Amino acid sequence: MNSSSRLTPYLYVLPLVVLLAFVFGYPLVRIFEFSFKMVRGIDGPWIGLRNYELVLSQSLFWESVLHNLQLLLAIPAMIVISLLVSILLYERVAGWKIYRVIVFVPFVLAIPIIAVVMKRMFQFSGPVNEVLRWLNLDFLALDWIGSSDVALWTVMILIIWRESALGIILFLARLLSLDESLIEAAKLEGASWWQRVWHIILPQMRGVIEFYAVVSVITMLSAVFAYVYVVGGGRGGPGTSTVVIEFYIFNALIRTSLPGIAAAASVMLFLVSVALIFPLFRARRIANEQET
Repeated sequence: MNSSSRLTPYLYVLPLVVLLAFVFGYPLVRIFEFSFKMVRGIDGPWIGLRNYELVLSQSLFWESVLHNLQLLLAIPAMIVISLLVSILLYERVAGWKIYRVIVFVPFVLAIPIIAVVMKRMFQFSGPVNEVLRWLNLDFLALDWIGSSDVALWTVMILIIWRESALGIILFLARLLSLDESLIEAAKLEGASWWQRVWHIILPQMRGVIEFYAVVSVITMLSAVFAYVYVVGGGRGGPGTSTVVIEFYIFNALIRTSLPGIAAAASVMLFLVSVALIFPLFRARRIANEQET
């Protein structure tokens, strides 16, 4: 094979690579540039690390970081729920076809639609509190949306409910590719359901579980804006109780017109996300090896 024929496949994808480099690469370069400037309009003077110093000195930024870290507590719950539901669907419990559709629906719907519905449900006089009062559990009928102590946990409930659907899809796909002969042999040997899950199913799903965990971490850090925007009434409220890093960037750029501050916060968020991509690739590689 001559050198020209080896280059042919790359020439076919070159236009797309150039397009992607322009669409994603150019804005990324500009964001890094803006983070070192006092931008007014479309440009501004170079000020070095001043924007980063201002961001790191603001209590609201650290509060938003804390809120993102609190949302990470949802990941273990998402993994456990996704595993249990996917295993039940894999074992074809009664009505499994209907259940499969039901658990997939949240992930298909747009986040703002789900957030609006959930916000209505969790209002102080909404259906959730009405059911709790009907069950004589008045002490649990909280102001889920209006209380600064509870609002972020309400957002977490919404995230768990929707994002667990992705985990169910991933785990069920992996389960359908397992060697069922091992499970059947364990049944014949008298292994209980829990023993089959712990000793046979989970070891073969380690790669996809790690993959989902890393994806979930990235989601909690950089993909929850729509949730907090709708639930928090567009202000990250009540007060600043649901402000996350993305919302901090949004406020700096749109509401206070400080592109340099927004760019500096964006760069830090980008670097953290990139650092998490490497474990993601590793988890994907392990999952592929297990599948083969």
